[in-house]
Amino acid sequence: MNYHVLTLFPEMIENGMNTSITGRAIAKGLLTLEAINIRDFAFNKHQKVDDYPYGGGAGMLMQAEPVYLSYESIVNRIGKRPRVIFLTPQGKTFNQNMAKEFALEDDLVFLCGHYEGIDERVLEEIVTDYVSIGDYVLTGGELPAMVMMDSISRMVPGVLNNQESGETESFSGNLLEYPQYSRPEEWHGKKVPEVLLSGHHGNVDKWRREQSIIRTAKWRPDLLPKADLTNKEWNEIRRLRKQWKEEVEK
Repeated sequence: MNYHVLTLFPEMIENGMNTSITGRAIAKGLLTLEAINIRDFAFNKHQKVDDYPYGGGAGMLMQAEPVYLSYESIVNRIGKRPRVIFLTPQGKTFNQNMAKEFALEDDLVFLCGHYEGIDERVLEEIVTDYVSIGDYVLTGGELPAMVMMDSISRMVPGVLNNQESGETESFSGNLLEYPQYSRPEEWHGKKVPEVLLSGHHGNVDKWRREQSIIRTAKWRPDLLPKADLTNKEWNEIRRLRKQWKEEVEK
């Protein structure tokens, strides 16, 4: 996977991505990262890339030409027009399925906006995907880009030491991850569930699925309609909901 990030703050991207799991994957050559400074493509003495918006309004707008030229520099190097993700609250909300889809690409370009946004004309020219990481506003697209790259990288073969963990964590099958425990067996009076000490893999798997369903029903019920649940599991969810309601009303 080759990441290309169009940004006004390349050092922010480089410092964030060259650590932990993604940093290790970059060192191994499983991922590549280039943070391209949009200012390098500004044709003025002070490398100014913003100007006032037509029609008035608060703030400044990033101009089309520096953004376009920085994108074209990637196209000229790799010989194709890769998928371009613009980080914006107006986009579709990023999720695990999108991470898996993006991980199938050889190259991904992330366009990080600043100020009051970017001239619409260049967005129409180069952007293929408008993506948001949530319903709130940040000062720029760098943090969302790093969030997405971290998530996507976990789906790239070889990035995780145990590839299974990338498939069985939260949101796999539209269910939250089950609770996990490590040594010691008892801590602050709280014991590890007996089933996890039994060595019976079938019972462990059954318990983990039950716990995932319970957690999802309690914390993220909006995910349940998309989960592949049996009639028995739906009946258990209804029973739990009734129980939780009664506990609240007491």
